[in-house]
Amino acid sequence: MDRLQEFAEKRSRLASMMDRLGLDAVLIGSTCNFAWLTCGGSNYVGTATQIGSAAALISKDECWILCDNIEYPRIRDEEIVDLNFEFMVYPWYASDMLKAIDNIVGKCKIGGDISLAGVDDITSELRAVRSPLTEAEINRYRELGSIVGQSIEKAARAVKLEMTENQVMGMLNEMLISNGIVPTCTLAASDDRILRYRHPLPTDKPVEREIMIITGARKWGLIVSATRMVSLYEPSEELIYKHRSVVKVDAQFISSTRPGKSVGDVFRAGMDAYAACGYPNEWQLHHQGGPTGYEAREYKATQQHTNLVNVNTAYAWNPSITGTKSEDTILVLEDRNEIISATPTWPKIEVETSEGVLMRPDVLRL
Repeated sequence: MDRLQEFAEKRSRLASMMDRLGLDAVLIGSTCNFAWLTCGGSNYVGTATQIGSAAALISKDECWILCDNIEYPRIRDEEIVDLNFEFMVYPWYASDMLKAIDNIVGKCKIGGDISLAGVDDITSELRAVRSPLTEAEINRYRELGSIVGQSIEKAARAVKLEMTENQVMGMLNEMLISNGIVPTCTLAASDDRILRYRHPLPTDKPVEREIMIITGARKWGLIVSATRMVSLYEPSEELIYKHRSVVKVDAQFISSTRPGKSVGDVFRAGMDAYAACGYPNEWQLHHQGGPTGYEAREYKATQQHTNLVNVNTAYAWNPSITGTKSEDTILVLEDRNEIISATPTWPKIEVETSEGVLMRPDVLRL
């Protein structure tokens, strides 16, 4: 599948959605949906924003990019190359997206993911349209996952005593950025901070014994999430036991994420694994992950979710037991689940699951 074929597939999905919702056009301005539609293009300037500086307007017959004169050259030359878009460009000092829309499609029924007068909010419908992943998206995802996995391992093996959490994550982020990957989530905790915080922003605290390294990394709009545990000395028996327990929970989440099962069923399998390991309540202390792709989590899974797991979708589960955590990004394929963020030479733990044996990352001893 080349880029034009991928774009045609996505336009077809949008056309079907428009028919179902009775829409004449769709306005796409969020960074995740713009990347999806344009097969990996970027419409943002600041990396922390959810709404970009350019939007796509799609009708049954036409595709337009709406942007100001600042963004126009880059979007045209680098983000939508070979795609069949026309442009509506307005001056940065007199931007009026509503007027631009009216000039293109007139007064009609529009749905979109931007809060704009006269545009119905169809954010949840667009999230559903992004699934399943196309063949081209799967290939891009594999490439991204491989780079992220290799980068987190290189950074982990370079950890030295008295390095700060910020320095460790700086090494990892340098590797990611040098590969055109944007870090979307940079977390790290060393020693007692691992026990205290589930979402530890990195600090200037030096590493004395252990460090937990957590990354979310985006390229082509797709996001890979992964967590690794590193110890500068022989880990304590308590950490060894807890980590062997959490990877059993993680392996059960991963192996249960198969087509036809509900997300709630998968979640309950994970809860059962927590209980079997002697930690029945730990799942209540942090969310467990869920579907991923163009958002770090399309939604946070719970046992109430009835959504079915489908072929060619991505998941990132992140079970944790106080003091440790296990996380990778997987593709759910027809015949297997593929861990795309695997770290090639990282020490592994062999875990028996109801679906077979899975290899999960152990604590890396340096």
